[in-house]
Formats: sequence, structure tokens, C-alpha cells
Amino acid sequence: MDEATRAGKRQAAPFRKGPPKPNPKPPGRKSGDVHGKHGHRSPPPPEQVAECHEADLPDACPHCRGRLVETGTAEQFQTEIPRQPLIRKFRIHIGHCEACGKRTQGRHPLQTSDALGAAASQVGPDAQTAAALLHTQMGLSHGKVASVFETLFGITLTRGASAQIGLRAATRLEPDYHLILGEVRASEQIAADETGWRIGGHPAWLHAWVADRATAYGVDSKRSADALERVIGADWSGVLSHDGFASYERFEGAIHQQCLAHVLRRARELLERATRGAVRFPRQVIARFTEAIHWRNEYAPGTWTDDQRDAHRSQFDDRLLELVTRPRAVPAYVTLAKHLWNHFEQWFTFVFDPRVEPTNWKAEQAIRPAVVNRKVWGGNRTAAGAKAQGVLMSVFETCRRRTLSVVDHVSHTLRCFGNRLLPRPVLLPAR
Repeated sequence: MDEATRAGKRQAAPFRKGPPKPNPKPPGRKSGDVHGKHGHRSPPPPEQVAECHEADLPDACPHCRGRLVETGTAEQFQTEIPRQPLIRKFRIHIGHCEACGKRTQGRHPLQTSDALGAAASQVGPDAQTAAALLHTQMGLSHGKVASVFETLFGITLTRGASAQIGLRAATRLEPDYHLILGEVRASEQIAADETGWRIGGHPAWLHAWVADRATAYGVDSKRSADALERVIGADWSGVLSHDGFASYERFEGAIHQQCLAHVLRRARELLERATRGAVRFPRQVIARFTEAIHWRNEYAPGTWTDDQRDAHRSQFDDRLLELVTRPRAVPAYVTLAKHLWNHFEQWFTFVFDPRVEPTNWKAEQAIRPAVVNRKVWGGNRTAAGAKAQGVLMSVFETCRRRTLSVVDHVSHTLRCFGNRLLPRPVLLPAR
């Protein structure tokens, strides 16, 4: 029964969903004054208008063919995508040093490479960034990326070129990736999660680590916390939020916060199958943790002293201890009670410090886009592609959290690589 239940949850929507509801709610906004604001596209500023066209009156009335008299004008704006690719030509000046005789050539700020000859025709930095975004973040295969470029922008691109663009971008973004890993190492709180992945068809794991100011990803052949230990070290002493995976227990100096969402979901599943008096234990587990979460959400800084918070947490600990030490007749309840007992000191960290999240939802939200992309193209074909996947996802997500333009940051980084006169953009300012 348990195996069938788990197998059913692994099936993809919408095929696992039941039939439509007999009386579904009407689609669209709710009627009345409280249904929200109406969205509309604001007119662009005058300096952004590139073209101006006149929509003249027809020669005669389209209804009765009578004479028309103009009474005024109105404005309408249209934002369109560029269908004609912008082709740049660089006249590169070449010379040599009179002192040492070494060859030197000029470099324009818009160039991404010094290559000449057969490699002189290249794709621009914005286009390279778009290709990396479409594949890594949007989940398009390299073939579909090439199709998008050909169909929408008139730029010929091959699958191999799309793959090489991602690898090249990841190589040039590695300094930012190491900066993100350093930010994770120096963070006071980390939320960790992992999901299944593929490297060349072989099983692997994609890890996500959400820190205070940055989010890092890494693809590893193992699910264990070895990948995280290589980043933060075994003696890391911050607050680590995670699910019940036992490998995270190796961080003995850290303050652990087990994800309450996982144990609540587990208790609700037991409650669905329970009958008669067997419903008490899962209901009590749900009530204990739900009460603690509500208390934390309603907590206002300054209303409780440290001693009062410690006493409040002791109350939650005592009530949970009383619950898990009672004998249970149902084997599934014995397993759940043992799990709660084994991690007894890791459930109510957020009560002692309300700044701590009671769940690892941050890591789950960070890993969700990768789960969607995995269903489309399955993972990476090579170890180099897996490494590039972690670098690009980390930079893209950290840019989003920093409210930085991903296109501007990556494009600028591609242009400044190998150009000593162009400074690198700053992804994370110093603490």
C-alpha cells in the first residue's frame, strides 16, 4: 500500500488529476470592487519611441461613403520585438611593441573575444546571454534554442553552438560562482535541499543551498551532504534548515531546524488512512506543530524576553516529549514517533529564534525550476555540462534575488573577459 501510494505521487500532472469538478468556479476575476487592480501597459517615455507612423482617415466614410471631417488625433503605442538582427563590424587595429616586439591588437568594449580568421564571425554578448537563459532557466533544449533564434530573430544557431555558449558563459562566470559559495560559507542561515538529476543518463543529484544573500547550486553524483561539506566545511556553526535526510547530521556544530512541512505532510497522510481511535496520534502531531508555527508567525519583536522565549520553547518540547514516548500499536505511528524522538532538539529552533524559518521552503522554491526543467530534458549529458549547470543557475538566481538584470550582468561579464580595460560587474557587494 505504501509503495503504491508513493508511486502514484510520482506521476506527472495533469494525468494524475481526477475528473473536473461538477460545479467549478467561473474563470477570471471576481466581480465587485475588491477583485484587484486592472493591469495595463503604461505608455513609454518619448525618448524611447523609435518610430512614428500616421494612421490617416480613409477617403470616405466606410459605412455610407460620405465625406469625412477630421476632429482630432489620439495616440497608440506598440512594443515590438526586433526581427532584423543587429550585425556589428569591428575594424581591429593590429600593431607590435617597438620595445619587446610582441603583437598587440585593439579591443572594443562590445567584443567578447579576440578571435580572428575562421572564428571572426561570432554571436553578440546579449544573444549569448539569451541562449544561456533559454536553456538553463527556461528549460528549452539546445535544438529549441536554435529554433527560437532562427524563427524570432533571424539568427542562425546550431545545437552545438548553443551548448558551447553555455559552457563558455559558465567558465567566465566562475569567479562569481566562487563568490556565491563564499557567501554561503559566511552566511548565518542556510536552507538545503536536493533532487534527482542525470549526468549522461546516470543517476545524480542537484543540490540547492539558499543563504542570506545568495543561492548556490551544485550537481553531484551522490545525494549525501559531502557536496555541502566541501563548500562550508564540517565545522560550520550557523542555522541549517533541511528535511529529515540523515546526512546533514554530520554538521555537529550547526543549529539544526528540521522542516515541519515534511512531518506535517507525513502526519496528514497517516490521518487520511486512519479510522476510529487511530486518528488521535496524527491529529495531535499536526496540532503541536501547527500551534508552534502560528505562534512564530504572530510573534512581534520586543514582546518577549529571551527567558520567556526559552520557557515557551520548553513547553513545546515537553508536550512533544509526552506525545512521542507513549507506546503505539500502529507500526507507521511507531516509525513517526521514533523519527520525532531522534531529532527531538531540532523541531522548535524557530521558537527560540523567530528569525529562523520553520520549514525549508526557501530551498524547495529554489529547486522547483530545476525540477520542471528536468522533466523536459532530463539533466546533463556530460560532467562539464553539469558543472556549467550549477554555475549558471547560481548566478541567475542570485541576480534575481539581488534584483539585478541577468542579461546586463552576464552580458557585461562576457564582454569584460580578457579585456583589462573593462571592469567586472559586482554581483555581491562586500559585507
